[in-house]
Amino acid sequence: MDTTAGRLTYRDATDTDVDEIVALIESAYRGDSSRAGWTTEADILQGQRTDPEGVLEVIKSPDSRLLTVERDGTIVACCQLEHRGAHAYFGMFAVSPALQGAGMGKEIIAEAERQASEAWGVTEMHMTVISVREDLIAWYERRGYRRTGETTPFPYGDERFGIPQRDDLRFELLVKPLV
Repeated sequence: MDTTAGRLTYRDATDTDVDEIVALIESAYRGDSSRAGWTTEADILQGQRTDPEGVLEVIKSPDSRLLTVERDGTIVACCQLEHRGAHAYFGMFAVSPALQGAGMGKEIIAEAERQASEAWGVTEMHMTVISVREDLIAWYERRGYRRTGETTPFPYGDERFGIPQRDDLRFELLVKPLV
């Protein structure tokens, strides 16, 4: 499904996109390259953010879509949408660090919400954010998400999610009504 919003083109990711998407996600969250944007987790997590197997799993899952965002033929952002009954889960959101801060994220999340609502008839979008990421949580709150106070433990010891640099990490559930 191709939808054009301004100069951005939206489509579902395919197997051939995996390496480019992994590189995008890593650049947005880990290492020195992530410091060019404001979404970096480099100070709280090292190691990988995702891997080709994890991205491919989302692409292949019958209940998930990996929405790929292109500009001029280059993938500049992505996000996972997963159908979970009455709500959709929003995750794996990454915008190229060089393009952050210009309003692209707002446009993409609004399009993701629209597509999830239209495709699945969901009434809420859920996401989890590392609770110490106050600036990121505030950004989502400005988009209409609310903190629920409901948390789940960070998977310490599972390096697929990174190598924690502190011992107080947990995920907090954020929710937004879509109707």
